[in-house]
Amino acid sequence: MDLGLTGKRALVLASSRGLGLGIAEALAAEGANVMITGRDAARLGAAVDAINARGAGTARFVVSDLSDKATPALLEEAVGKEFGGLDILVNNTGGPPPGSMSDADLSVVHRQFEIMVLSVMDITARFLPGMRAQGWGRVLSVASSGVIQPITNLGLSNALRATLVGWSKSMANETAGDGVTFNMLLPGRIDTARLKELDAANAKRSGKSIEDVAQAAQSQIPVGRYGAVEEFGSTAAFLVSERASYINGSMIRCDGGAIKSV
Repeated sequence: MDLGLTGKRALVLASSRGLGLGIAEALAAEGANVMITGRDAARLGAAVDAINARGAGTARFVVSDLSDKATPALLEEAVGKEFGGLDILVNNTGGPPPGSMSDADLSVVHRQFEIMVLSVMDITARFLPGMRAQGWGRVLSVASSGVIQPITNLGLSNALRATLVGWSKSMANETAGDGVTFNMLLPGRIDTARLKELDAANAKRSGKSIEDVAQAAQSQIPVGRYGAVEEFGSTAAFLVSERASYINGSMIRCDGGAIKSV
């Protein structure tokens, strides 16, 4: 299937590794020109070189930190200079520290809200007018299965990511008539460095081995395993494609059936 992504201009946040990089790689493989972002210039450079070596679409990078309030303007300038505009925005952020919501430090809550919510809203607002004016755009926000089924010991993530659910749905209703769709992609347990960090934290908290924690987690997933980054990236690529033009205001699960609700 031709996804109609050849030549599309995409910005993928927090994409030097993990899910963000997986999405960027999938978009470039479909012919899109992708800008990736992150704090580690060496890691970003290596990722760009690897993507460009494969052909199809191209990749560029900009060093940026979502905790820096100057980042939205920086990304707007970089995209304007390199691409002249944007067709696809993938909102992706790192996760907050694990822990229970009842024990959360309010200063940490406030800071993580700025990073995980306000930065996403600001960056989106900067590129949305151009998408609406050209009559085509895709905004995909990566969240977590925790927005449907809260995850134990990830209270802050559950709370903050859920904020984006209402925002994304509201934006979907307001912009669809201009050819711009807003959707959310909810990963379950995808095999990334972040997942390994969470398994390690759960092992430390429970006194179990990391292997036992991982095995127990996988036993609760109907497909019986963690997801692959490539599977997640392919799902994202479809959702921001021309072929997904009638999918709007939705939350798509990529979780192997782990979420218990219908």
